[in-house]
Amino acid sequence: MPDNNKDYKEYKNILKKRLNEKRYIHSLCVADEAVRLAEMYGADKEKAYLAGLLHDITKNTSAEEHLNIFNTFGIILNDVEKNAHKLWHAISGAAYVKHILMIDDEEIIDAIRYHTTAKADMSLLSKVLYLADYTSADRDYSDVEVIREKVNKSLDEAFIYALKYSITDLAENGKALHIDTVNAYNETILKGKEK
Repeated sequence: MPDNNKDYKEYKNILKKRLNEKRYIHSLCVADEAVRLAEMYGADKEKAYLAGLLHDITKNTSAEEHLNIFNTFGIILNDVEKNAHKLWHAISGAAYVKHILMIDDEEIIDAIRYHTTAKADMSLLSKVLYLADYTSADRDYSDVEVIREKVNKSLDEAFIYALKYSITDLAENGKALHIDTVNAYNETILKGKEK
């Protein structure tokens, strides 16, 4: 469990060794944005910072190291995951944080695990991290300003917009949709209709 007096120097040093400079800066930006969103929406700021800091810890990892992590910790990839290497870092990253860094907070591990695909029944912390990754200061893509505007008004509105953006982007590029993303989208749409 992170404590308020910790400056996370140890984790930052690990990140500096594991990530390239761009990804390291991104990790710091996501951590800051996660804290901002946590304050805004009532999530735990310490957990948000740590999840944001560590969410991409295996992003610059070789395929060999990813596979080693999967094998070591008994992780079996589904067909979509096997063919979408961009998803590997969330899966291996969660395992790395849990088993190698020995962080035993399941909420943080879950947020890291699903920060790329999302899933149904996400915790507030998981949604905060998912959206912080979309809206961090270093991000620059076509709809980033739209999502930033939405996240400042409504977490749920921003979440559904981000899911639509992700699904559309994958479909337009002929890529498979992860079932977790589809489930997150369906759940959010159906909950919206109940209101």
